[in-house]
Amino acid sequence: MRPTEMNLEKNAPKGLLKTRKTSLKTILSIVFVSLMIAGSLPASAHCDSLDGPTIKDATKALETNNVNLVLKWISEEQEKEIIPLFKKTYALKSGDKEVYTIVKKHFFETLVRLHRQTEGAPFTGLKPAGTTKKIIQLSDQAIKNNDIDELLGKLNNHIGRVIKKKYEKVQTLDKVKNDSPDKGREYVEAYVDYTHTIESVHDIIEHGGGHSAHK
Repeated sequence: MRPTEMNLEKNAPKGLLKTRKTSLKTILSIVFVSLMIAGSLPASAHCDSLDGPTIKDATKALETNNVNLVLKWISEEQEKEIIPLFKKTYALKSGDKEVYTIVKKHFFETLVRLHRQTEGAPFTGLKPAGTTKKIIQLSDQAIKNNDIDELLGKLNNHIGRVIKKKYEKVQTLDKVKNDSPDKGREYVEAYVDYTHTIESVHDIIEHGGGHSAHK
């Protein structure tokens, strides 16, 4: 949206503005749902945290001696590394607790490292429990509770506030952008930030998101 278009919005009928706000909420909902469907949570989201879904599956796999529970996190090619390591780890479960703890940690780290490879992301070590971002915790909770509405409401409000703040900054700087080169540059920086944010939302709607597919 160009600054001139923003000025037109200021003078738009209240009914039209209400419609636009409703449309924005709908768009933001679509954006998030598309991300959820595509499994496109950021690579650094929580797959490497001790309370993340990857480690939860790994823990359950060791409890039940079922390696199949973790194979979904890696590619078929990577199975040849994980399956033998899983068997070795499980075999040590009833032995020396200190040794088992060390080997189990190695198994967890290997699993997460391989999973990160499928995402095209580096592995920087396992993260402590409780370090997962709140929004990711909420997204997992939505899946667990089979309820997306509460999450969408909170996410829509947050994204709406961010976009509105960027918009208002552009509007303010639009009034002084020709006063000096410095003011002009400040305006351009804010304008680019604002329009690129909108463009990113549009691109997600048009093309969806997602990690690179398993190789």
